[in-house]
Amino acid sequence: MNNDLNPGNMPIPQEQADNPADNPASNPNSHQANNGTDNALIVDATTQSFMADVVEASKTQLVLVDFWAPWCGPCKQLTPVLEKLVQQAAGAVRLAKMNIDEHPQIAQQLQVQSIPAVFAFKNGQPVDGFMGALPESELKAFIEKNLGGNLGPSDFDKLCEAGKAALEAQDFGKATEFFSAALDLEADNPDALVGLAQTYLAIDAGDAAREILASIPPAQTNNPDVLALKAQLELAEKAEETGDIENLLAALAENENDHQARFDLALAYHAANRREEAVDALLAIIEKQANWNDDAARKQLIELFDAYGAMDEVTKAGRRQLSSLLFS
Repeated sequence: MNNDLNPGNMPIPQEQADNPADNPASNPNSHQANNGTDNALIVDATTQSFMADVVEASKTQLVLVDFWAPWCGPCKQLTPVLEKLVQQAAGAVRLAKMNIDEHPQIAQQLQVQSIPAVFAFKNGQPVDGFMGALPESELKAFIEKNLGGNLGPSDFDKLCEAGKAALEAQDFGKATEFFSAALDLEADNPDALVGLAQTYLAIDAGDAAREILASIPPAQTNNPDVLALKAQLELAEKAEETGDIENLLAALAENENDHQARFDLALAYHAANRREEAVDALLAIIEKQANWNDDAARKQLIELFDAYGAMDEVTKAGRRQLSSLLFS
């Protein structure tokens, strides 16, 4: 659990047990569901209803307690996203919202220091929590971790998947549309930012792609997809300086040991999206003269692997061949 949200041994208020009139089971007006939502999944909890809405309910499903107040701006951003994700969970998760201005006791017992604050309850106890308004992707990861399973895809996820499919199909107009719509939902999400930048790269709009790379939050600079995008942009710049594939092949036909021509050919193949041939050209240089030009072929090969991604089949095969050449 987040160290800032450590409830210790939290006492459960007894007002509900002492006063049957406050029991939600006997008093349906003790708390109201949000407008248009499922009363079983999203409730406005009170101090009196906390035992039923949270503690008892958490014995059969994951319960999230959202501490908020009308004056809290970040709360207004967080709560609607929580509601949407709870609806995606198809009954596996309940959301109990507590206005701390009207019901401060539970928040005090949980040592809540600022809002919004969210606690996950399981089996009658708080097991995890966080403070602040998180982006949807992080909220989803938080819920899935405590749920022990996956939620259905969010609208953001669906848009990103549609964008990736359109990019794969070279429908760049649709890809731009889908990734842009995803960014309308989560402006700083690296998945959509990288996807849109890759789309721009595919249509030779390198400057636009570089602008997107520069806008990615610093916290995401080590994200594998962001690193891959950076490598792709660097490769695109290098590829612009290479010659025509046919001319480079002709140069190699005259001199098969023209390593510079073969190196440039690898970059030209990459620019033409002929990945396997790009990797093979660099491997051929390493096989003939591994230390050529201060190990340039191996360094360039690693840059290709970074651009293609660790799970790409061309990367996997290329790494195996590189290891065989270097360590056999």
